[in-house]
Amino acid sequence: MHKYIFSLAVILGCWVPLRAQQTDANTPLHLSRPDYQVPYGIPSTESIAGVLDRVYGYLEEASPAAVVHSGSGEPISDFSTLRASDDIAFQQADFRLVSYEWGVTYAGMLAAAASTGDDKYADYVNRRMALLADLHPVVSRLEAEDPSFRHPMRSVLHPHALDDAGAICAAMIKAKRAGFGGDLDPMIENFVSYISDDQQRLADGTFARNRPMTNSLWLDDLFMSVPALAQAGEYTGNAAYFDDAVLQVLQFSERMFNEEKGLYMHAWIEGTDHHPQFHWGRANGWAIMTMVELLEVLPEDHAGREEVLAYLRKHIAGLASYQSPEGLWHQLLDRNDSYLETSATAIFTFAIARAINRGYIDARAYGPVATLGWNAVTTKVNGRGQVEGTCVGTGMGFDPAFYYYRPVNVYAAHGYGPVLLAGAEMITLLENSFARMNDSAVQFYDHEIPGDAPIFEEN
Repeated sequence: MHKYIFSLAVILGCWVPLRAQQTDANTPLHLSRPDYQVPYGIPSTESIAGVLDRVYGYLEEASPAAVVHSGSGEPISDFSTLRASDDIAFQQADFRLVSYEWGVTYAGMLAAAASTGDDKYADYVNRRMALLADLHPVVSRLEAEDPSFRHPMRSVLHPHALDDAGAICAAMIKAKRAGFGGDLDPMIENFVSYISDDQQRLADGTFARNRPMTNSLWLDDLFMSVPALAQAGEYTGNAAYFDDAVLQVLQFSERMFNEEKGLYMHAWIEGTDHHPQFHWGRANGWAIMTMVELLEVLPEDHAGREEVLAYLRKHIAGLASYQSPEGLWHQLLDRNDSYLETSATAIFTFAIARAINRGYIDARAYGPVATLGWNAVTTKVNGRGQVEGTCVGTGMGFDPAFYYYRPVNVYAAHGYGPVLLAGAEMITLLENSFARMNDSAVQFYDHEIPGDAPIFEEN
C-alpha cells in the first residue's frame, strides 16, 4: 500500500527532496540556496592554487628525491662510488618515483607550474628527473657487470608492460619541453622502443595483454601508451608515432565505446561472444585523458584528428549525464549505488576543462560540469594535502562486486596527478572564460557580464 501513497505524493507535487532546506521568510524563493553537500559556486583562482599548494606540500615530503643503501638507509650522494655488490633503493617514501601514477603526477606538477607561475612545481619535477638522469647510466653499467645488482630502476631499464613505460615516458618528454636540461633521452628512447616494438598487439595492431586471458584489451592501456607515442611524434618529428597513437584510440573505441551511454567499457576479450559492460570510472578517465593529450600535439591536418575529436565529444556528453549531484562520479559510472570516487572525478574535471580551453566543446554547456567536479574534488583533499576517496589499483573484472568492493586509500597514488592537473586546468578555464552566478546557478558566458546583480539579462 505504501508504494501507492508515495506515487500519489509525487503526482500531487507533495514530495520534498531529502536535502531540501527551509528558507527564511524574508528571502525571495528564487534566491534561496539548497543545502548543498559540497561547495557550490565559482571558485577563485586563489582558492584553487591553495589546494594545489597543499597537495604539493604533502608530496614534497612524501616522495623524496634521494637514493640510499637498502640495508642501512644511509644516503648516497656520489653515485660514482657505487659498486655492483651494493644494494640500493630510493629513500623510503609513500610513493614510487618511476611508477605510471608518478608519471601523471610529474605532468600535473608541470601543469601547475604553467598555470600558477610558481616555479616550485617545476622544481619538484626537475629534481626528480635529475636524480633519474644521473642514476640511469650508473645502474645500467653496474647491471651489465653483474645482472644480480639490485637497484630501483629495473622497470626503467627493462619495461615489461605498458604501465612501466607510457606515463613516465610522456612526463619525461614534457619535462624536456618545459626546459629540463638533463639527459633523459636514453630512457625516453628505451620506453618508446618498448611501446612501439615489444608490446603485445592483436593482428590489427591494437595493444593487448595476456592477462587475465589471452588477447585482453584493457581500456587503461590507451593512457599507458598513446600520450607517450603522441609526445614522441612531436619530440622526434616522426609522424609514424602519431599514426600509431590514432590507430589505438580508434580501434579501442570501435570495440569498447558504448554509443548509447557515451561510456567505455573496461575490458574486451578477443574471441568471446559477449563482453560484459562494466564502465569503471578511472578507466574512462584514462580514455578521456588520452584523447585530450593526443589532440594537444596531433597535427591539425592529421587524417584521424576529427575522428578522435568526435569520440572525445561523445564521451564528454556521456560523462556529463552521469555526474552525481555531489559533483563526483561513481566507481561504476552508470551504477549510482557504487561509491563516489575521487581520481576519476579529477580526471574528468581536467579533461572537460581542457576541452573547453581548447575550443573542442562549449563552455556554456560544460563549464558548470567542470566547476562542480572541481568543487567536489576540493572536499577530498584533506588538511595534510592527501587525496581521499581514491580507488586502489584495479585489475579487470567481469562481475559488479569486484568493482564495488575495491578499497579506497590516501596512499593510492592514482589520485594525486589528476588533482594537480584538474586544478591547473581550472585556473586556466576561469582566467580565460567569463563565469558568473545568475539566479543562484553557475553559468559560463562568451563575454564579460558587467554589474553585480544576482539575476541579469544579456544585452
